[in-house]
Amino acid sequence: MITVTELLQPVETDLETLLGDLRNLIGAGHPILQAAAEHLFSAGGKRIRPGIVLLISRALAADGELTPRHRRLAEITEMIHTASLVHDDVVDEASTRRGVDTVHSRFDARVAVLAGDFLFAQASWHLANLDDLDVVKLLSRVIMDLADGEVKQGLYRFDTSQSFETYFEKSYCKTASLIANSSRAAGVLSECNPQQLDSLYQFGRQLGLAFQVVDDILDFTGSDQQLGKPAASDLATGYLTAPTFYALEENPELGALIDREFSEAGDLDQALELVRSSQAIPRTRELAEKFARESRESIAWMADSPSKRALLELPDFVLSRLY
Repeated sequence: MITVTELLQPVETDLETLLGDLRNLIGAGHPILQAAAEHLFSAGGKRIRPGIVLLISRALAADGELTPRHRRLAEITEMIHTASLVHDDVVDEASTRRGVDTVHSRFDARVAVLAGDFLFAQASWHLANLDDLDVVKLLSRVIMDLADGEVKQGLYRFDTSQSFETYFEKSYCKTASLIANSSRAAGVLSECNPQQLDSLYQFGRQLGLAFQVVDDILDFTGSDQQLGKPAASDLATGYLTAPTFYALEENPELGALIDREFSEAGDLDQALELVRSSQAIPRTRELAEKFARESRESIAWMADSPSKRALLELPDFVLSRLY
């Protein structure tokens, strides 16, 4: 199975530069905020999102080289992603992320919220300095979507009357919007035509949705260690995902357990058994495969290059987490 490091190999040096630049961009501001940000960028994330921006930028360049604006876009993408993780961890009361103490457990919730705000503000400042209104609109939309997704997730906890469409909207906002809009933004900076821009957006959107759907499957099939959080934590906290929706179609009794918020002994175990013994997981896997296939197909028009080949392997990498 290919690793993230192997996959991002065409932009490996670019990502190392990006990490150094990010630390410099945070600047010598408030010491605690700086310590929080430094802590985040040292936490050893996969850097898939800025990696995608860099791969697209290299694949679209006639000489395969990156402009400073493309590099800055990748940095802004990672800043926005990291800021959203800080806020997510506060909302979810998570004590660790990627095996490292979260900002709010290392400092406190107030500092974590401010550190997230600080990173969003920094991202917005550097975004404005790109001097491209279309790119500003695309990435500003992402910041709105991230907040919208978090609110939707909270509003619909334990709500069995919500539609599958509501789940997709939340998944798009929380996971796919950043990948979709930053992919399109890379195309804007590369002066792509409208059809190419739409296909880059589609690549990121379907890849992001595949990523989220795979995560939703792993919540039922993965181990605590693999997930970096307790298995089945989504269902336990009332977040209904694709496997749960499919299982509800087969087993209406699952709805009663969710509606009473697993308040009786054995409710959660029974609910998990209903999901795992149904066709929900295979059906959700088919959905992830469909999104991955659509993501791949959308960039078939790109000229062949190591960066394009890496982009085409990304959807398969996302699916490989299931096996």
